[in-house]
Amino acid sequence: MALAGGVSLKSHEEYGYMYQEGMILSSDGHCRPFDKDADGFIGGEGAGIVVLKLLDDAIRDNDNIYAVIKGSAINNDGRRKESYTSPSMAGQREVIKYAHQLAGVEPDSISLVETHGTATNLGDQIEIGALKSAFNTPKQNYCALGSVKANIGHLDTAAGIAGLIKVVLALKHKEIPPMINFKAYNPRLKLEDSPFYINTENIPWKAQGGPRRAGVSSFGIGGTNAHVLLEEYISPVGKKK
Repeated sequence: MALAGGVSLKSHEEYGYMYQEGMILSSDGHCRPFDKDADGFIGGEGAGIVVLKLLDDAIRDNDNIYAVIKGSAINNDGRRKESYTSPSMAGQREVIKYAHQLAGVEPDSISLVETHGTATNLGDQIEIGALKSAFNTPKQNYCALGSVKANIGHLDTAAGIAGLIKVVLALKHKEIPPMINFKAYNPRLKLEDSPFYINTENIPWKAQGGPRRAGVSSFGIGGTNAHVLLEEYISPVGKKK
């Protein structure tokens, strides 16, 4: 087995920030991904770790299996970035599509995406554009979007593991958590005519003719992009653990 995780701690430090219009930090200390009032994120602290094991070995050892990693992909924007802090839509689209291909799943079967979701004007527009292009389906409003940054801030090096653990627990409980701080869509994103929607209350996660599946995105400021495809575990005898 292997342990994988991330840590971001600023213990015993007194820190804050001065809001600057058009920059990446929120004006009021709240993070509102994909909302019309989104104007940045706040920092956070946290640590997370998961145990990884080959599925056959976990079944053999009668482990508690919370989710199955169907596929994962990583790339870098490289010279496609317009600036150091500006993400590349092409890079994000490619990493999501590659993860789908490695997992052997169709986008129509994915009903939740835990986004990077920084709530910055540029970042949100590029991320939604990349997701729309990667999914490339006329089917509308079937896939929920989430971002744990709205709850706990941007955990920097622990941001990816926080999103992963959130989705694993959502799969375990078969519920899709709400996006807090969200009131109305950012009109620039045109989410109404996309595969995606944002729920503002805890809702049952209904299966769509197959196992529940979710994607998790995490993008580094230097241009490294990662995407993981998760699936609920269904035991060979049909009992979900």
